[in-house]
Amino acid sequence: MGRLFGTDGVRGVANADLTAELALGLSVAAAHVLAEAGTFEGHRPVAVVGRDPRASGEFLEAAVVAGLASAGVDVLRVGVLPTPAVAYLTGALGADLGVMLSASHNAMPDNGIKFFARGGHKLADELEDRIERTYRAHASGEPWDRPTGAGVGRVREYDQGFDNYVAHLIGVLPNRLDGLKVVIDGAHGAASRVSPEAFARAGAEVITIGTDPDGLNINHECGSTHLGKLRAAVVEHGADLGVAHDGDADRCLAVDAAGAEVDGDQILAVLALAMREAGTLRKNTVVATVMSNLGFKLAMEREGVDLVQTSVGDRYVLEEMKANGFALGGEQSGHVIVLDHATTGDGTLTGLMLAARVAATGRSLAELAGVMERLPQILINVRDVDKSRVGSSPELAAAVNDAERELGATGRVLLRSSGTEPLVRVMVEAADIEQARKVAQNLADVVKSALG
Repeated sequence: MGRLFGTDGVRGVANADLTAELALGLSVAAAHVLAEAGTFEGHRPVAVVGRDPRASGEFLEAAVVAGLASAGVDVLRVGVLPTPAVAYLTGALGADLGVMLSASHNAMPDNGIKFFARGGHKLADELEDRIERTYRAHASGEPWDRPTGAGVGRVREYDQGFDNYVAHLIGVLPNRLDGLKVVIDGAHGAASRVSPEAFARAGAEVITIGTDPDGLNINHECGSTHLGKLRAAVVEHGADLGVAHDGDADRCLAVDAAGAEVDGDQILAVLALAMREAGTLRKNTVVATVMSNLGFKLAMEREGVDLVQTSVGDRYVLEEMKANGFALGGEQSGHVIVLDHATTGDGTLTGLMLAARVAATGRSLAELAGVMERLPQILINVRDVDKSRVGSSPELAAAVNDAERELGATGRVLLRSSGTEPLVRVMVEAADIEQARKVAQNLADVVKSALG
């Protein structure tokens, strides 16, 4: 059996891969591992538990809450809120643990479990490994040490979470959004109430789409993975910009007034220059991943901003930021981390800060995003292959070498196995889009034949 934890928690098809039994067992294991690590020492432990609107989140939340309480952890249920809200509340309330039930941008049948440590930070890999080992040991029959009587955890609703989180978002904005008209696509997900409320309280005129979750429609033809409806709505309403979230709202993509996409790289570029102007871009550095467009790197060089690149995954961006004291980082996909105000990617905060820059400068989003020129980039997801052999296949290595020789200094190739889905990603950049498309398709064919 492979490792349960990927780059962003445990994910799978709900009630098939991710069952109630697994959710309960992992929660009990997490409580025991954190207790052994000394996290609960000297006080009664508390956990914050939230979820996105997926139907499966209802029974998985019940399983997580039951597991934690059975292990002696008091639980604050915050209901449907974004992942960054759960992270924020874990820190703000002094909780020992946060748990978010979501599969982010994945389709509705999937779900996931993500644990946050004290302070709202993602758990270290070593702790995730210990949780998994502990879970497996007890799943095979080893008995738990269970509290009884007054030692069991108590469960209560924490209804103030929504207002506390929105107030936090408004409180960290550099300026108001008065005069802006903004369309928000909530992906029928966790930000469906939060994001429109935050933008409205900040002074924007708000138009909403994708903000009517029914448990089944999350991410369906809407949100950051399907921008068509947002583009149309922005143009139809004559809005200044549009903001799109994913299911758990830890990411944000944008659309300018003409309906053109503004991706995570462009958002990072805009915010980097805004923060440098404000004196908050620590060490004059922004952190991004190896998937960032080459145009972003060239723009930062031209503007005199240092760039540090990491492996793909917002957790690795965050690790680099924390280790070296950087304030801003993110991914092309729209995960943007502003470490002074959030411990993880926060799509609502990102959208608010982007809109605040538009309002403060009086410049259009298109003009601001024009600081960088995106080079043609083709991404192909190859499914139904053995992603574990990406780095060991001689046939694939030879194909990559051939592709890199063909592209020369004007492009690049990146192959990586997804940390959250069963697939291999093939990314090719080139000055000419047709060349990028041809090289990417050739590589995808090799991946299929070599790893299939």
